[in-house]
Amino acid sequence: MSRPRSPRHYRSNLRIERDNAALYDRLAELAGDERLRRAYGRIADGERANALFWEDRLKQIGAEVLAPRIGVRVHVLTWFARRFGTEFVMPTVVRLEHADHLPTPVDRSGYRDHFLEPQAPTTRSGRHRTQSGNTLRAAVLGANDGLVSNGSLVMGMAGAASGDHAILLAGFAGLVAGACSMALGEWLSVNSSREFYQAQISARAERLAVAPEDGTRSLAGIYREKGLEPKTAEALAEHLTERPRTALDTLVREDLGIDPEELGGSAYGAAISSFCLFALGALFPVAPYLFLSGRAAFLACIASTLAGLALIGMGTALFTGRSMLFSIARQLAITVAAAGVTYAVGHFLGVALTG
Repeated sequence: MSRPRSPRHYRSNLRIERDNAALYDRLAELAGDERLRRAYGRIADGERANALFWEDRLKQIGAEVLAPRIGVRVHVLTWFARRFGTEFVMPTVVRLEHADHLPTPVDRSGYRDHFLEPQAPTTRSGRHRTQSGNTLRAAVLGANDGLVSNGSLVMGMAGAASGDHAILLAGFAGLVAGACSMALGEWLSVNSSREFYQAQISARAERLAVAPEDGTRSLAGIYREKGLEPKTAEALAEHLTERPRTALDTLVREDLGIDPEELGGSAYGAAISSFCLFALGALFPVAPYLFLSGRAAFLACIASTLAGLALIGMGTALFTGRSMLFSIARQLAITVAAAGVTYAVGHFLGVALTG
C-alpha cells in the first residue's frame, strides 16, 4: 500500500493543473484555426477536471485549498504565443506536460495525442523529429552558451590581472569567435540534415516509382498502427498510391517525421540566429568594461553576468518544468563553478608568467 502524500505535494499538483488549464484556455483564445481552438478547449477542460481531483484530495485530508493564482510561466508563454503564434510555444508546452507527468484519473491521452502529434511529429521509432517550433529552447541555450563561455573567459583574464583593455579585447574576441563557431556549426548541422532528408526522399521516390506495391504495404502498415482496421488501411493505402506525389508526401511525413516543404528549416536562418543569440549572451560579462574600469568594471561584470544567468534560468524553467528558483540556482551554481576555475587558472598563470 502506497504511503499518502503530503498536502504540499497535492498543492503542487493542483497548481500545475490549474496553470495548464489557464494556458490552454489562453492558447484557445489566440488560435487562428477553429479546429485548434476546439482542441485547446478540450484539453483545458481535461486539465480543469484534474485540478478538481486534487482539490478533492486536499479536502479529504482536511488541508486548505488555496485560491487560484496564475504562474509566471503561463504569462510568459502566453506573451510568446500572442506575438509569434501558438505553434511557437507548443513544443515547450508538450515538454512541460511530460515533465509534470501527474497521475490523475482523467484520461487525456485520447484527445491530447490526436491533437499534439501534428505539432511535434515523430516517427514510429521515435528517432526523427522536426526542428520547427523549438526556437524558444534554442534561443535560451544559445544565449546560455555565450554567457557562460565568455563569462569564464573574462574571469580568467581578470584573474591573470590583465588590464582593462586586454580584458575588453579578449572578451570581444571570445564573443566574435564563439558566435562564428556556433553559426558555422549550426549551418553545417542543419544543412547536413537537409541533405540527409533529401537523399532519403529521393530514395523513397525511386522505390515508389519502381515498386509501388512496397509503398502500398508501408502505408497500410502506418495506418494499421494508427488504429484502422486492416481492410480499411489497405484500401486507403491503395487509394493514396494511385497518386504518387501524395503517397510520397505521406511516407516522408510519417517515416521521417518532417515536412517536405521545410526539411528541418533554413540553414542560413539557423546560422544567423545562433550567431546573434550567442553574441547576446556573451555581451553580458564584457559590456561593463565598455563604460567602467578597474574594480568597478569587475564588480559590474559580475552583477551583469548574474543578471543574465537569472534571465536564462527563468527561460530554462519554461521548457524543463522545474521551478524558476531551482533553475536560476542551478544556472548560477554551474556558471560560478566554471568562472571560479578559470579565474583561479588565470591567476596562477598570471603570477607564474610575471614572476
